[in-house]
Amino acid sequence: MEAMEIDSAGKDEAKEEGKGKPVMVILIGAPGSGKSTFCDLVMRVSTRPWVRICQDTIGNGKAGTKKQCLTGAASALKEGKSVFIDRCNLDREQRGDFVKLVGPEVEKHTVALDLPAKLCISRSVKRTGHEGNLQGGKAAAVVNRRLQKKELPKLNEGYDRITVCQDEKDVQAAINTYTALGPSDKLPPGFFGQKKSDAKVQLGIMKFLKKKDPPGCSDTMMNVSLEDTQSHATKEKDSNQVLESCEEPKMASVGCSISLENAPTLAFPSISTADFHFNLEKASDIIVEKVEEYVNKLGNARLVLVDLSQNSKILSLVRAKAAEKNIDSKKFFTFVGNITKLYSEGGLHCNVIANATNWRLKPGGGGINAAIFSAAGPTLETATKAKAESLSSGKAIVVPLPSSSPLFSGEGVTHVIHVLGPNMNPQRPNCLDNDYVKGCKILREAYSSLFDGFASIVRTQEEPCKDKFEKEFKGEVQLEQGSRSGDQKAKREAVCETDMNKKFKSFVKELGPNVGSSGDGNTGGQSRKAWGSWAQALYDTAMHPERHKNIIEMSDDVVVLNDLYPKGQKHLLVLARVKGLDRLEDVKKEHLTLLKTMHSVGLKWAEKLLSENNSLTFRLGYHSVPSLRQLHLHVISQDFDSNHLKNKKHWNSFNSPFFRDSVDVIDEVSQNGKAILKDENVLSMELRCHRCRSAHPNIPRLKAHISSCQAPFPAFLLQNGRLVFSEGKDANHGI
Repeated sequence: MEAMEIDSAGKDEAKEEGKGKPVMVILIGAPGSGKSTFCDLVMRVSTRPWVRICQDTIGNGKAGTKKQCLTGAASALKEGKSVFIDRCNLDREQRGDFVKLVGPEVEKHTVALDLPAKLCISRSVKRTGHEGNLQGGKAAAVVNRRLQKKELPKLNEGYDRITVCQDEKDVQAAINTYTALGPSDKLPPGFFGQKKSDAKVQLGIMKFLKKKDPPGCSDTMMNVSLEDTQSHATKEKDSNQVLESCEEPKMASVGCSISLENAPTLAFPSISTADFHFNLEKASDIIVEKVEEYVNKLGNARLVLVDLSQNSKILSLVRAKAAEKNIDSKKFFTFVGNITKLYSEGGLHCNVIANATNWRLKPGGGGINAAIFSAAGPTLETATKAKAESLSSGKAIVVPLPSSSPLFSGEGVTHVIHVLGPNMNPQRPNCLDNDYVKGCKILREAYSSLFDGFASIVRTQEEPCKDKFEKEFKGEVQLEQGSRSGDQKAKREAVCETDMNKKFKSFVKELGPNVGSSGDGNTGGQSRKAWGSWAQALYDTAMHPERHKNIIEMSDDVVVLNDLYPKGQKHLLVLARVKGLDRLEDVKKEHLTLLKTMHSVGLKWAEKLLSENNSLTFRLGYHSVPSLRQLHLHVISQDFDSNHLKNKKHWNSFNSPFFRDSVDVIDEVSQNGKAILKDENVLSMELRCHRCRSAHPNIPRLKAHISSCQAPFPAFLLQNGRLVFSEGKDANHGI
């Protein structure tokens, strides 16, 4: 098919409306990969006009043909609209006709949703009411067949931009990127989301139903038997209606427990069934019995039974018996992998692991015990000695893992629980000589002691200990006001952000929904954000400025101070001195005068700083969702030349829709009585220059670019006084 050309009338109309080129995004992915959900989430909030072309619905709501999709796409693009091609498009030939459909008048993008086979199959099998009627047992066979033809896209196919998504985080980042793409915006060309060099080929349903799992997924399977799948596979017709099916918005749970992936997790081996020769049938009965007893006591915490062998009999027995008991597979599942490398090799984050140890609590011997002591390094032996010299059968001991341990830094393991079970091996000490009455009693005690130890860790992590919390998180205050040294703050910022969020949420949950709310003023009955004590520093500064030495201006309405960790050469904060104004969401029409005062004060300081250095340009604004309590206005220079700007969140908090310009906030509150707020999801957008909008892979590369970028600022920033610069300075060219 010859390249389609947009007629001149369409070009003129687009030009008049200030629109950029239309974009055609060819989605690539197996059924269940989330293509339709991707389209829905972008189209729901995007300001760019989009049209979704789906073969399942192209024929007046019914399945159609590829030719109809091509015609529909050409028609929408001629109207100046951008298009999502929602088909599987897994091989180069299938998507080639769409690439040939358009010429240079249209940008050609593709987003490949290269998600794990298990996830796609589970979603497809469990969904109902699908547009293409691809659901139930037949879906597994179709997904398997389609994945055999998978070819990831290459730039030489004719694309301007390729994005490859290999997990849910990648998908969300791509959704954010296209959601933020305005009518006149253009995304930088190139290949984004390079496929991991060590990634293995995803196995089809036929293979992993025979217990041959790829690393990173548990071998807990969805309720599809091999017999059912083969039966459906022989009956399934190879029709476009099925093969080009689309994903429904609802996501099904799988054994990997994606929704609980950050929950406290204990990974444990089967106790006494290896070196201690305990009967597998009896051991599996006791494991399931004890898991059933504890799984609901542990809240959202997870238990994971781990073994190295793909053909592990103990895993098979436990899986079958757990299924009979209807134990929640999101809170308990089995996993094939090395217990000392669950995160680095399998993607499974477990903060606690169990060690089937010996009574001396010493390294060596073999199996799990030797592997864990070796992986943890000598610090584990030292920490264990500090707790106990020996261990009795049926008992467990919790050992906090020092942060210097490779298991802590590399795998995220915070505790090791040593546990000793009964011995039926005559070659080892304290053999029970097949006395299974006593042996089963001891094994039950061992699992009880193990799970009790894990429960104590969970409780400790969730306990609202004020002093401990302040010690860990007070450094967050220093982003805008604090007292720690740069080295201490750098160390704090190296802490895993996921763990920080998890601990904070646990802390807030324990304290209750009203912690940190001012309790002053009229809140109108709205729910109040829970502020930890670490987030109260700006509130204390605003209410009691006389106690602080870093104030540069104070009045009845506002307090002004320098940000101790600025994100530009100059970075000031203007704090409101009004109780009940914790954040921008609290602002109402009656606060309009205060907003104007804050803006006026911020503008005065920007002009003062410009008189000292007229090469600077300033922007005044608020964060949609602040991390610190008390409404505060940022006055920040646009050079972003600062050692304290270190990560994507820092950059996007000032260079995405998350940052609300003061002039816009004043207009919105004046007209509507409230400001428009943006979700924190935009903070995961790709790094783009705030001037030329070019994309960069990391902060160092971005900083190197912006230090020399002379492109004009985007047009919207040059309007309505959003930028403040010296008289005579051409902010459009940065000179």
